[in-house]
Amino acid sequence: MQIHQELQAGWEALPVLDLSNLAEVRIQEAREVPEFTPRAGVTRSHVDIPAQSPSRLIGLDLYTPAGKGEMPAVLWIHGGGYIVGSAAADAGWCGELAHALGAVVAAVEYRLAPEHPYPAGLEDCYQALVWMTENADKIQINPDNVAVAGNSAGGGLTAALALLARDRGGPKIIFQMPLYPMIDDRSERPSSYEITSGVWTRSHNLIAWRLYLGGRTEVPFYAAPSRAPDLAGLPPSYTMVGSIDLFRDETLDFVSRLAQAGVPVECRVVPGGYHAFEFIVPDAAVSRAARQDYIEALRRGLAGTFC
Repeated sequence: MQIHQELQAGWEALPVLDLSNLAEVRIQEAREVPEFTPRAGVTRSHVDIPAQSPSRLIGLDLYTPAGKGEMPAVLWIHGGGYIVGSAAADAGWCGELAHALGAVVAAVEYRLAPEHPYPAGLEDCYQALVWMTENADKIQINPDNVAVAGNSAGGGLTAALALLARDRGGPKIIFQMPLYPMIDDRSERPSSYEITSGVWTRSHNLIAWRLYLGGRTEVPFYAAPSRAPDLAGLPPSYTMVGSIDLFRDETLDFVSRLAQAGVPVECRVVPGGYHAFEFIVPDAAVSRAARQDYIEALRRGLAGTFC
């Protein structure tokens, strides 16, 4: 594999991810959550919002930049293969995003598989989107100017949420940004077989999909958006994927089908980039450029100037 030279050291330092002990992976991950350092003018708050079940609440972390009046908003959905990850782990990034965009960023703490298989996590994300639009005045946002974004499994949930909101008649999503999304449970494309080491491989992917689907024999396209027969009517879209990410081919296929369906779409393929490289080696010039590129895409999407 042709790994970008700025990312080589990060690749060599990657730990081996053992999904056979999911509890230990989650414990270790929780230990490594960095303390949130506020960006200038950005405040962080937490709210527990109602779920479909009246006895349960969904956590939502809000990152609000200084300002008055209605602001655009981004619902951010964290990655982790649908089985690990947390909203708190992305706190620094969400603060950075809120500061860069002048937008309220909401990070949702959705339920994880295998304890809560599909559609639990997706429904939590949908309820977060509904709550944001219904409580727009309270959180200082414009309910008609809400984007949805996420990476990896969060990218998969972003794509699924856009489909679900379309088919349920709302809430309106002005822009979607599913970054290197986990959207195809079949894992049969060439790039799935090319990546045999790294932060996320085909073996990791198959385990995670099995846990997320919870033994389903028929897979709904809201679980695996690559299976969606019709992508028409979705919001304008931006995505990014590394050239040596196992999700490369399913991402490019999805982009092609979005364009065929008449959806404005932009895709960047980063040469020598592996899965989540821009967060694994955040200070590399190629990582900073990738993040800046999709921040600018979000800015254009929220401004209505993407296309």
